[in-house]
Amino acid sequence: MAESVHNLVANYYPQFPRRYCRRLVTDTSNFAGIDYGDVIVLEGQHYLVLNNEAERKFGLEDPKFWVKRCRWLEGGDSRILKLVFHERFEERIGSVRVHSYRSGRKEARILDLVRDDPRFMQGVAARDSRGNIVRILEIIRGRRLDEWVDAIEVPHKEYFTAYLPQLLEKFLGCCEAIAFLHGHGERHGDIRSDHIWVERRSDAYRWIDFDYDYAFHENPFGLDIFGLGNILLFLVGKGVYMANDLAPETRFTADDFSLVFRTRLVNLGKLFPYIPPALNRILMRFSQASEVFYDSVEELMEDIRATPLSNEGQEQPG
Repeated sequence: MAESVHNLVANYYPQFPRRYCRRLVTDTSNFAGIDYGDVIVLEGQHYLVLNNEAERKFGLEDPKFWVKRCRWLEGGDSRILKLVFHERFEERIGSVRVHSYRSGRKEARILDLVRDDPRFMQGVAARDSRGNIVRILEIIRGRRLDEWVDAIEVPHKEYFTAYLPQLLEKFLGCCEAIAFLHGHGERHGDIRSDHIWVERRSDAYRWIDFDYDYAFHENPFGLDIFGLGNILLFLVGKGVYMANDLAPETRFTADDFSLVFRTRLVNLGKLFPYIPPALNRILMRFSQASEVFYDSVEELMEDIRATPLSNEGQEQPG
């Protein structure tokens, strides 16, 4: 077996050190045991494992042992392989419990739906010898949206006038992509600012990671809509503002904070008085104070498009 792996790798990728070649893997069920130098076999194609992917947040890395960065031997390109990982957890929107879970089958379905659509990551699904659905993903060369925004080193007011209008146009394109999924009865499932990548070559904004799904009976697309609201908050605020980060002299109440993340500030108008009231009202639809929520992505998009980004002609709060 080892000799066959050596020969296979030497044929397609001769610069890989022979001493690190391990074994052929046809059953990916034990994803934690698949490591550097293994070759995963999927429907006649071979993928040399180079490392585990990691989620990077707050300067820390959280390894994702079920996500492997690989060299596709026959094709000569890099690929990301997402192996089957079963996970369930619960979230809350106000008093409502939302049950979320991972589904490789659902992600495979969406990959097929969005094939050749530049608004989404691209890839195919293949089954291993045990029938596990492995997603084989093309790598997006670029930067996460949250990192892109964090790198804009200007004061907030300058950011708001010089950068936000273009960012909101791009964000509306991202919303249209999610509306497309909803129109086909699908959900993204894990909408966050780090799940939009800005492609370096084309400047396209592209959604990644579709394997989460959820059960939310009040609105089958509700969690996606709240996720878009969180991204909008991030873009308008140029960051996230938590209760313990706020100056004590500014008066806030529970109504100023998010319905989902209850210590995250939503009422950004109290921090940045130049935010137009109409835009702040959109943000407040995601707050604990709101009694009316968005039922669809289209409704949210309509409000954003109708909202000017200056205070000119707008009634200021008394």
